[in-house]
Amino acid sequence: MRYSLIILLLIFSAFVEKPKLVKTKLTEGMSASIPASFKPMDEMDFTQRYPSVRAPLAAFTNEDRDADFSVNISATQWPDADVAMASKFFRAGLTNLFDKVDFISEGVREVHGKQFIYFEIESRMSGTKTNEENRSPISKYTYIQYLVEKDRTLVFTFSCQARARQDWEETALLMMKSLKIK
Repeated sequence: MRYSLIILLLIFSAFVEKPKLVKTKLTEGMSASIPASFKPMDEMDFTQRYPSVRAPLAAFTNEDRDADFSVNISATQWPDADVAMASKFFRAGLTNLFDKVDFISEGVREVHGKQFIYFEIESRMSGTKTNEENRSPISKYTYIQYLVEKDRTLVFTFSCQARARQDWEETALLMMKSLKIK
């Protein structure tokens, strides 16, 4: 009985329709294929969910606001575009951002002629004792990709709740592999 249920779940998940991706202009000279159902975040939505001193170049979310894709410029610049050094730096930064980080995959890959540093992670941030709303830990699946160029670093981030990882993992990878930067 138990194995029958597992087999049925596997068969069903094979037929779950993946989101349709559409080529989308992110900024001048930059595009990516993102799910057709994603809509641009407005400034208030982004500020409430991702407080930062730096506004994103582009930010999108799905209808339920539980899966996001954003593009930003990192405050960290690498004058010599040293990808190996930058990779170590960004990895250390990710481990310091969260209480717990599990690296699923990481490395450097070429996408349309450009070298990207990527990290696929599951992270956990414990809640605070002072704020009753934030007592439960927050677990996220994140696919983050960095393009280190002379005097600028672009950061591309896809994130969703960790429990939705299976639903979004393949789509996140396709989105990151579709990036085109002039």
